[in-house]
Amino acid sequence: MATPVDLSRVIFIVMREMRAPIMTLIIVYSVSILGMVFIPGPEIDGKTIFMSIFHAFYFMTYTATTTGFGEIPFEFSNAQRFWAIACLYVSVVAWLYAIGSILKLFQNPFFLRAVDEWRFTRSVRRVSGAYFILCGFGDTGSVLLRGISDAGWAAVVIDQDEERIRALKLRNYNAHMPGLQGDATVPKHLLEAGLRSPNCKAVVAITNNEEANLKISAMARLLNPKVGIITMSKVDVFEDTLATLGGEVHIVDPFKTFAKVLAASINRPGFYALNNWLVGDKKASLERFVQPPTGSWVVCGYGRMGYEVSRVLKKLKIKTTVIDPHQDRDRSHIDNYIVGRATGKTLAEAGVELADGILAGTDDDGHNLSILLNARFFNADLFSIVRQNRHVNEIAFNAANTDMIMQPSLVTARRILFLLIAPLLKPFFHYLLEDKPGRVEEMEEVIESLKKTIGNKKPELVTIEFNRENSKAVMQWLDEGKKVFLKDLVRNPDNRDKMLSIVVFVIKSGEEVHILPSPDYEIKEGDQLLYCGTHYAQRLFNATINNEYKLFYIQNGVFKPRGYIFQWYLKKTNRLGVKVG
Repeated sequence: MATPVDLSRVIFIVMREMRAPIMTLIIVYSVSILGMVFIPGPEIDGKTIFMSIFHAFYFMTYTATTTGFGEIPFEFSNAQRFWAIACLYVSVVAWLYAIGSILKLFQNPFFLRAVDEWRFTRSVRRVSGAYFILCGFGDTGSVLLRGISDAGWAAVVIDQDEERIRALKLRNYNAHMPGLQGDATVPKHLLEAGLRSPNCKAVVAITNNEEANLKISAMARLLNPKVGIITMSKVDVFEDTLATLGGEVHIVDPFKTFAKVLAASINRPGFYALNNWLVGDKKASLERFVQPPTGSWVVCGYGRMGYEVSRVLKKLKIKTTVIDPHQDRDRSHIDNYIVGRATGKTLAEAGVELADGILAGTDDDGHNLSILLNARFFNADLFSIVRQNRHVNEIAFNAANTDMIMQPSLVTARRILFLLIAPLLKPFFHYLLEDKPGRVEEMEEVIESLKKTIGNKKPELVTIEFNRENSKAVMQWLDEGKKVFLKDLVRNPDNRDKMLSIVVFVIKSGEEVHILPSPDYEIKEGDQLLYCGTHYAQRLFNATINNEYKLFYIQNGVFKPRGYIFQWYLKKTNRLGVKVG
């Protein structure tokens, strides 16, 4: 839909810029050809010969290319030669003017912009299957796009920074990732990115501008009421506005997200490790749990992060002392407030030598690292949480050997990635974190099952919907009135006595959500299943649900022959299939 508009824009700019030089060439060549036609040629047999229009056009054409075939179809008269000399000089000047206009056209920013948009629209139309529109390609967008690629999905990127788009084109992704340098708040660019395409599943607004994210979300909702919207927001007033847009809208605040993870880690020691391990964090391990202490804390920096963490600690009845240079802060969530920068003097005043934990949560990476070093001078056993604002400082933060690093861009990217590829993970986590008897033991059982099933291999979160597009064999089986159980699908289709490296987390059937479902669960059309497994197990699982012969073997323990002769033989002998091995 957008391609003809963009193409017409390119053509319009070309015609507008080249109108004068083209008209000049037409006039010069028209006059030159007419002159060659009407000027008398040589006399042959007492008769003056005139050049035809075709021969005049032919002569002007090959002279324009400097080929120089000579005087044809006959030798010219002196008058024709004089006219040819004049035409050659004038045409050279006309061509220089036309070529200069062409070079100027290719330097025209509007023309280059139109060509880029046209190429981008064509690239988007070539994306096969479902994809997401990513508005913003900073640190958060870069991490998120890599996760989307690893999950086997495609995305379309819009960013105002030309250098970021150039970097996008140089990266190696598993899927086609077209990029456009432009303002995502402009509706035209969202349409060029395929917002109204049925393959567009969600718009992700993660620019560094809160107002821009709000505008993008509003534009996307108006242009496509059915598309999902995920927006990064750190300001309450924008969150309130976003919540009223209607439809499927997810608001991601990295500071609130981290505060919730921190609270969950205090109550459930294995949660932090499980959360990071599922997202593919290279440093995460299911063998080492991180449990923040419940004693007194010192919070350095009372911005958004300090406020959210202090609020969570207050709910857990943990004593908190805040150090911040601003006086006009909400102090309802803290026990003690010290005005000033977090230096050795203020840290000592806050009682850091007797504290159990410290949070360095300012928006300056160098200041956060210096806070950590000063605090360790007083208390080397502190549980430390440090905020890393810029991804380029990763080496320094890793060398600091902290217990937890909070990188807003990474927290946001992981949260959005879960929402895109594993939306059922939210009720799964909510179930494990419920304050009910047995939940701690269930989480430990899940972690042990993952360690035993997947081990050191890279985990992959996969969401499968049982429909006629994604699970052809299962749908065919159900249409025939047969039953398919979960315990059958998690078997190895090459050897049904072995189980796949898969742990099923959730099955959603209509409005019912089954957490850690029973192996005897009966699969129904429309069910959504979330599991964690290895890449190889994922391939085998997809083969089972889409290949009727593998599903037949899983169900019956014998192989269904594919040839007509064997099928006829088995029908005659009343046998289901052939047992191999």
